[in-house]
Amino acid sequence: MKTWTQFSSNLIEVYDPEVQGRSQIRKSGEGGRVGANRKKSEPEKRRMKAVGGGKFAPAKTYKDRKDIGSQRQRSEREQQPTQARGSAADAQKAAAKAERKKAAQARIAARKKKKKKKKKKGKQKKYHLHINLLKHQVKLEQNVISNVVKVREC
Repeated sequence: MKTWTQFSSNLIEVYDPEVQGRSQIRKSGEGGRVGANRKKSEPEKRRMKAVGGGKFAPAKTYKDRKDIGSQRQRSEREQQPTQARGSAADAQKAAAKAERKKAAQARIAARKKKKKKKKKKGKQKKYHLHINLLKHQVKLEQNVISNVVKVREC
């Protein structure tokens, strides 16, 4: 059995120290795959196909992809912008967005004004009702006083 020093010295001989420090050394799979082959064996397969006579057999394995072992460019993996950054179209979109925002804020402000007007009307109604009630009470009191005066005169 090797000691740790013997083992580590063996490592240094096998791997370049520069590479050893900054990368993970991976073993590529069959056919240039990046990862390991994870295909299941025949008895491990769950999907079955009816063969006939009440018998079943594991379903066929899927074909390997054609692009195994080749690195795809980023432009193939994700959608790239169609125009340059800061183009006229971007500025136009930003202006349109700002315009929509202003219009929405104006609508909200108009809605708030309507609510305030409704509230004022409600307060005014209460105020006018209260004044009318007071006037009515004053008239009643004047009638009562005039009736009392008439009664005394008689």
